[in-house]
Amino acid sequence: MKEPRSCGFLIVKGDPVTSFLLMKHPDRWDLPKGHVDPGETDLECALRELEEETGITSNDIEVDPDFCFESRYVVNGKRYGAGKKRVEKTLRIFLGRLINDVDIVLTEHDDCEWFDWAPPHKFQKKTIDPLLAELAAFAGVPVKS
Repeated sequence: MKEPRSCGFLIVKGDPVTSFLLMKHPDRWDLPKGHVDPGETDLECALRELEEETGITSNDIEVDPDFCFESRYVVNGKRYGAGKKRVEKTLRIFLGRLINDVDIVLTEHDDCEWFDWAPPHKFQKKTIDPLLAELAAFAGVPVKS
């Protein structure tokens, strides 16, 4: 059974952060991310998925070497060769600061949006909200209650 693992990016503008990019699915907001291919590192996967889903290349961002969000949660194991068994999936999200203006090219999402940085954020409880909270703590940004 292959290990359920996906990687992606949180893309931000500004230093300090002024906005961040989310991708729109029909029923939720998400990040540019996807499953790790055999022989691929987590960062290679995240960069590949970022370019495939947004058109943003590694030359357009500065990767923060000190930030990586990791989350584990239970998913249906059928996709991973575990039959009906539930398995734990790992998600790793890297932080990329946009350094070049780019036009976002949508290939897998209905839309995208740059959201103003104004923590706390409420988008999706499982991954996006904890990711943004961790970034706020990492950046030393006070969170409004």
